[in-house]
Amino acid sequence: MRKPIIAGNWKMFKTISEAKTLASEIVEGVKGVEGAEIVICPPFTALSEVSKVIKNSNVILGAQNMHWEKEGAYTGEISRNFLFDIGCQYVIIGHSERRQYFGETNKTCNLKVKSALEFGLKPILCVGETLAERESGKTFEIVENHLKGGLKEIPPEKMKCVVIAYEPVWAIGTGKTATPEQAEEVQKYIRKLVAEIYSEKIAEEIRIQYGGSVKPENIKDLMAQPDIDGALVGGASLKAETFVKIVRFNL
Repeated sequence: MRKPIIAGNWKMFKTISEAKTLASEIVEGVKGVEGAEIVICPPFTALSEVSKVIKNSNVILGAQNMHWEKEGAYTGEISRNFLFDIGCQYVIIGHSERRQYFGETNKTCNLKVKSALEFGLKPILCVGETLAERESGKTFEIVENHLKGGLKEIPPEKMKCVVIAYEPVWAIGTGKTATPEQAEEVQKYIRKLVAEIYSEKIAEEIRIQYGGSVKPENIKDLMAQPDIDGALVGGASLKAETFVKIVRFNL
């Protein structure tokens, strides 16, 4: 049985003091929840302080991005070592906004996935199509391209630490959400691809999140789908009330 994973991506929001307050409210709101893995991904500036707030709770720390090198002359970048040192267990890789605005490619995503796994961080690899790509019938092609590119040369034994997040770009921050049936169609396809690349066993074990305007109002219907194992939550993770409701979807 795959344990659901609900991750909050705070993006470029929350000062340190705001992040500490939000993290504290989330910790309080999800006390006693055992049926889901709960991850929050604050901005880099707040990671250290949030790590202290969530210590000894059931909330796990994640980061929004990382560089693939351990260290070096890479001005403005954050390495896996820094994240691990702060207490991160997860890192988001290849988010559509990274691909769209900052030139992220399958190659750089793959380097980051390899680096994260090498150092004991669990990557949340994002895949997904734009509205134009969906309307032109390229959804499966794009998802396959992102998935195979991001997982290139990742050995089977490392896949137990990988989470896939299907994010239809047209549903991120737009208020539009893929219907549960639309999301399930693609998530089922992703699981089929993982089975082809690796094995049926690995495909059955890997967790695949849905991301794209996830809200308390739609989480239950999304999670009812057999191949949706959690959510990568954006805007709704910026308020404790809405994020806690999402986490507690089945309670």
